[in-house]
Amino acid sequence: MTDRTFLVIGGGVGGMSAAISLRQAGAAVDLIDIDPHWRALGAGMTITGPTLRAFDRLGVLDGVRRKGYLSDRTRFFSADGTFQREILAPSLEENLPQAGGILRPDLHAIFSARVTEMGAHVRLGVTVAELEQEPDGVSVRFSNGETGRYDGVVGADGFHSATRALIRPDAPRARFTGQGCWRLLADRPAHVTCPEIYFGRDFKVGINPCSPDKMYLFANVRMPGNPFIPEEELIPRMIDLLEPIGGNIRLVRNGIGPHSSVVYRPLEALLVPLPWHAGRVGLIGDAVHATTPHLASGAGLSVEDGLLVGQMLGDADDIEQAWKAFGERRWHRSRVVVENSVLIGDLEQQGGNDERIAAIMGESVVELSKPW
Repeated sequence: MTDRTFLVIGGGVGGMSAAISLRQAGAAVDLIDIDPHWRALGAGMTITGPTLRAFDRLGVLDGVRRKGYLSDRTRFFSADGTFQREILAPSLEENLPQAGGILRPDLHAIFSARVTEMGAHVRLGVTVAELEQEPDGVSVRFSNGETGRYDGVVGADGFHSATRALIRPDAPRARFTGQGCWRLLADRPAHVTCPEIYFGRDFKVGINPCSPDKMYLFANVRMPGNPFIPEEELIPRMIDLLEPIGGNIRLVRNGIGPHSSVVYRPLEALLVPLPWHAGRVGLIGDAVHATTPHLASGAGLSVEDGLLVGQMLGDADDIEQAWKAFGERRWHRSRVVVENSVLIGDLEQQGGNDERIAAIMGESVVELSKPW
């Protein structure tokens, strides 16, 4: 056990994972989030076996079992709805589910309850204004004028990380990959029991159950020039882009109406070279390895980061060296996810190469099945 104190900046799944893991190691934790309402953004998310493994270590797997939807296979179809093949997800450990999906607000509720249960101190509507590193700690001035002092700081504040700007102002900028992702939450018919992927000529559409009665639809589509999509165009444009797709996608399309909530975001990727730290302050999650959704592993990487950084910092004799070791340990895994996800997206935009895409996905599954 330790008597150290850490600050975690960012209350997403990565930051909450770090807070839980640090508390498991016995450290005192302050978790801050700039959103005073601590909201979860997005509709649903896919959960892979490695992510479920991390959930188990963090003590949230039972909640995910109750609120999410677990499955063991993915089915693939041509654009017109013709069945092509079915792939079983690997089982990583005995009694561990293979894969699944969950609503992001439900996952946030499970994690935030666990953070509170573990005794982390949560402060909302506040962020860091200034960090001052000293030989034996980090002095912090918060946006509300208050101050604090910590043995180490975890920057888990996401894609637009302000912590990254403070400690790695030289970091590269994210790049647009040429695709955008359209998402829609819909009711789940009883016959949809696992993820389904439909391949168009240069785009991909899928559905994934994410609760006992809901599923989300996603469409990865070429968006040349990275255009801005006005809110009033989201629903009609999604109806149009789904028009060529058959099978269960057509059922979802037929149910889209004024009540529907369509979300669109351009797909961007970022991989920050090492180091991911400066002194006792380091970065995890999307702050250093933001990826596209093609391997369904972006949030999972962040959760693994948080779990591992808590374990490595919590009992470290040297905080700075622990941050260095953390980056070196996570670099290869993160690079595989970011680069292979972008490569799959590139192949989709070129008209698809099913065999090459399947090979990349298979290689990635093998790599991610390894311990983190």
